[in-house]
Amino acid sequence: MEEKIDFVVLWVDGTDPQWQQERSLFCPENSDNGSSENRYRDWGLMKYWFRCVEKYAPWVHRIFFVTNGQIPEWLNIEHPKLRLVKHKDYIPQKYLPTFNSNVIELWLHHIPDLNEQFVLFNDDMFLTAPVKPEDFFKDGLPCESALMDIATAPGPDDCLPHMLINNFALINRHFNKREVLKKNAGKFFTLKYGKEVMRNICLLPFQYFSCFRDAHLPSSYRKSTFEKVWKEEEKLLENCGENRFRSKSDLTHWLMKCWQICEGNFVVRDIKWGHHYELWEDSIEVVCRSIEQQKYRAVCLNDSKTEIAFEELKARLIGCFESVLPKRSEFEQDDN
Repeated sequence: MEEKIDFVVLWVDGTDPQWQQERSLFCPENSDNGSSENRYRDWGLMKYWFRCVEKYAPWVHRIFFVTNGQIPEWLNIEHPKLRLVKHKDYIPQKYLPTFNSNVIELWLHHIPDLNEQFVLFNDDMFLTAPVKPEDFFKDGLPCESALMDIATAPGPDDCLPHMLINNFALINRHFNKREVLKKNAGKFFTLKYGKEVMRNICLLPFQYFSCFRDAHLPSSYRKSTFEKVWKEEEKLLENCGENRFRSKSDLTHWLMKCWQICEGNFVVRDIKWGHHYELWEDSIEVVCRSIEQQKYRAVCLNDSKTEIAFEELKARLIGCFESVLPKRSEFEQDDN
């Protein structure tokens, strides 16, 4: 019998005055671009996230809705599958309040009653077509793509490449690249990656892993992987808690994903399963057509550009989701 699968989704309402005041008390002057406003903008799409799950993944066991205590006014908190989780429910008090998604994600295995098998969503990741449990786990193993990559940066203030290097400093400490590739050759060199398999071929000669490409899509995890990595690198993971905002010294939850890959504890998933989009004026119509036509099973709608016509793009996306999913879900209160 297949084990039940939980979904975990993180959300913050960046328009909340109380949250904004608390954030301003802790926000450093130099935050390695980890506290820019666009990281906390609310696109008004969370109710459609729940509509997507209800329609496309009705089999999900439970949904753990993780916030600092904020609850959308429209949310039906009595839904039997919904579990409200506050940061203080599982993150040590000495690290709170935190505005660092890395800290929030690295401690997820401490969420009470979370299943061994769970899928992590950020609030910009949506299911856009019917999915099955086998899209996330097969025979107890997470579904994933193992594409090697090189860490690079668009500018000196970008903290993401530093976090990737931090992750892979640990990966290379614990795993020998040649042994990993030899043991799992069929998972690194497969036609399911299409032409992207050339990444792995070109990076094959190098001694160490630089990083794996992350598709910015829902991530399938085993809770036991978090527990194992924490046992091995507890001190460094705890140190991340000191960073209330994303920082160049952070580790990320991708460390857990990369660990699963290097252990060979994953099943190869076709890279066409989902797609990552950047939200800006020139991309919005392509994004909406993709959602309306169910081109992918999942998409990430990444808000990475500070200077965009935010209100116009937000209205367009809400209109798009409303046209596809006009019916209120049972996760919404009757008067919403």
